[in-house]
Amino acid sequence: MSKLLDMFTQAHRAQSSGGMGFVSKGKAEAKPRAAALVIDFSEINAGAAEAAIKAGADGLLFSWDGKKTAELETLKRAIDAAKASGDNVVVGLHITGGWNKLESENLEQLKERGVNYIVLTLQAPARLLAMHIKDLELVVTVPMREGELYPNFMRNLTAFDTITAVCLDFGLASEVNSLTIEDAIHYRAVREAVRFPALLNVQSDMSEADAYTLTTLGMQAVILPASDTEATTKKQIKALRELLEKVYHEDKDQPVSLKS
Repeated sequence: MSKLLDMFTQAHRAQSSGGMGFVSKGKAEAKPRAAALVIDFSEINAGAAEAAIKAGADGLLFSWDGKKTAELETLKRAIDAAKASGDNVVVGLHITGGWNKLESENLEQLKERGVNYIVLTLQAPARLLAMHIKDLELVVTVPMREGELYPNFMRNLTAFDTITAVCLDFGLASEVNSLTIEDAIHYRAVREAVRFPALLNVQSDMSEADAYTLTTLGMQAVILPASDTEATTKKQIKALRELLEKVYHEDKDQPVSLKS
């Protein structure tokens, strides 16, 4: 099964700390949550990655410019440290550039270093959509743009069956509290058009009201940027997990995979 889809599914399930199930080493019993929790690191640090998983993160997201190959060894050490602290850690890599030099061999190397999925923007070369690498999944970033026809345009993304999920780059950090039902419909139109399971960027100061609002957008995971210190990141992970537990609502009719 897809590692990424499995992470989305497990977030909706209560997990026992006793031998069976998917709880990471050393973690207490976990309650169902509205979404999985991914921590986004601007820098690759093994200690910080391990601490985030121990604090309750489901997955990690790192960035790479596609050029500094030396960083990939540092990345491997960080992934190894994180996976030593969690049985089912899912790791993504946002490739921000250097796309023209990426070949199948490079993607294979990323998989060998423990990367489970890569994140690409719409500006990345289309040929990367056709480079199917077993056990290396593909996530595409979907920005929010104005225009009545934009959802129809984005619906064409569903034609590519190599995509596992999308990252919704809606830029809602300072606007969540003020979203109206009409606003939510505009965002939801884009979200429904792509139909893939979705990750959504959030901020650490999210309130309960914000969390309820964001659930109307149909997310399967939230991406929280790591703080400058491990201690602060741990507190933010704990607070956000508790929020996601509080706003969770079981919907037995809603599948994880939304693609038609």
